[in-house]
Amino acid sequence: MTETTNPKQLLHLVFGGELKSLDSAEFKDLDNLDVVGIYPNYATAYAAWKGKAQRTVDNALMRYFIVHLHRLLDPSSQPTRQKS
Repeated sequence: MTETTNPKQLLHLVFGGELKSLDSAEFKDLDNLDVVGIYPNYATAYAAWKGKAQRTVDNALMRYFIVHLHRLLDPSSQPTRQKS
């Protein structure tokens, strides 16, 4: 019998909405944020993000983001940055 291993779960949140201006990440209306979903890895989150972003390309103020939830849930797993 062969043992199957599940890939490590690296949760990502995809969401977006209309911004107040092009030079900030402040949303115009928090009640109308579009929470696309939570995905088990970056590849599926990216595919969801790309689909939403392409459908809203005509609205310059509409932006979608990918949040690396796994980094928030386990910040100790992040590589440390060296100061220069």
